[in-house]
Amino acid sequence: MMNSMFSTKSLTKILNEAPARGAGFKRTLNRLNLTNIGIGAIIGAGIFVLTGQIAAMYAGPAIVISFLISGLACALVALCYAEFASMIPVDGSAYTYGYATFGELFAWIIGWNLVAEYLFSAATVAVGWSGYVISFLKDCGIFIPAKFTAATGTVLYNIPDLGWQSLSGLSKETLATIDVHSLQYVTATMNLPAMFIVAVLTILLVIGISESANFNGLMVLIKVAAIILFVGIGFSFVHASNWHPFIPENSGEWGHYGISGILRGAAVVIIAYIGFDAVSTTAQEAENPQRDIPWASLVSLGISTILYILMAIVLTGLVSYTQLNVADPIAVGVNAMGHGMFWFRPIIKIAAIAGLTSIILVMILGLPRIFFSMSKDGLLPTFFSKMHKRFKTPYIGTVLTGIAAIILAGIFPINVLGEMVSICTLMVFVIVCIGIIVLRRKRPDLPRPFRTPWVPFIPALGALICLIQMFSLPFDTWLRMIAWLVMGFAVYFSYGIFHSVLLNDKNE
Repeated sequence: MMNSMFSTKSLTKILNEAPARGAGFKRTLNRLNLTNIGIGAIIGAGIFVLTGQIAAMYAGPAIVISFLISGLACALVALCYAEFASMIPVDGSAYTYGYATFGELFAWIIGWNLVAEYLFSAATVAVGWSGYVISFLKDCGIFIPAKFTAATGTVLYNIPDLGWQSLSGLSKETLATIDVHSLQYVTATMNLPAMFIVAVLTILLVIGISESANFNGLMVLIKVAAIILFVGIGFSFVHASNWHPFIPENSGEWGHYGISGILRGAAVVIIAYIGFDAVSTTAQEAENPQRDIPWASLVSLGISTILYILMAIVLTGLVSYTQLNVADPIAVGVNAMGHGMFWFRPIIKIAAIAGLTSIILVMILGLPRIFFSMSKDGLLPTFFSKMHKRFKTPYIGTVLTGIAAIILAGIFPINVLGEMVSICTLMVFVIVCIGIIVLRRKRPDLPRPFRTPWVPFIPALGALICLIQMFSLPFDTWLRMIAWLVMGFAVYFSYGIFHSVLLNDKNE
């Protein structure tokens, strides 16, 4: 049995099964749709939420270097994904690639980590979405009760000029100016706006992929236009003094400024780049997956990285990094431009809301397709691969994903969710990079429409950078990942191993 768990699924078998497995899907996604899905998933939380928080907590203005490190790592990983996607243009993304390369047990580990990546990412971004919506509604004179605006158990204080805030999100300078004991406070019950947006997008995704793709394309257009506008206008208001010191001196704690802070910032901000691998989950719905998925993955990653770096430069030049640990840092940057730019504040918030909406959409889109593939292999119950008769979508997996994301978004804070996404994503990236090296040695004869250049150097460097980023994350994050993997092994050894199509075929 143990040897069987490491049995690989042949590429011939995977490709032969693909037409039957994808029979329920509609091939409606062209190159532009796929690129929009990539940009839609990448550009959002990284720019509109994490940029400020990582600058304030970890890297200071040197967040630009954090983005460069993560961008480089993801570019190397994307080249590996592109080769796999051109060889294996089927559903399942890295899960399917792992099945063909390392065997079933590793495929399960990858698949289980992908569940965390997409599920926790949807919840993380929903929390950021909530912050911008609450701020936008406040500007319009609409106030949501504070107890319904944050993670369960979060204590919020009504701070003059700032409104309801958690003390953990305030800088030491701000805390020194207020008397906490004199402030009104409330304990949050749930983050209701975050739960609401997940529910709405789940319904949209059940209705259909083409409708969702069109909606996503509109959201991408809005946010990219607003980002370009912010960068173009913002350069005129930058104060170079805000970039000094560019790398703040380490506080004496690993990951809190200095070089270690840049590395931790790079590890956390990896969540901002994961959209390129979401493209590969839609292979069964792409018109020409072998040609378009590698192209869309690399182009969406390149465009997004450039915009990230420009945004980080402008934002940390507009405002001291110590003031950016808030739910809506870009809005803070707009405020720093002065009262003459007040008209731009609602525009940037609408763009942020659109941008974050598209990310949640793509994350909830991707996970049911991972479930679909794992279910077809017998590792998850068959209801995960049931297609809606009318809408041709994996509706049960989509609904369950939505319910789980609603719960997570409503009760957990953004930092816990974000770090969990980062470490699980990085582990998947490491395995994908190593997989290219292994498959080049095991099956050099396989046709590869796209070839990762300079193997083994490129995939080895990608794996190394991702490992360094993993070890830069807090110890508590490692414990949460281990607990998540233990849960995954429990599911596999209680269900998957007994229902595995591959293992059952071998035992016949």
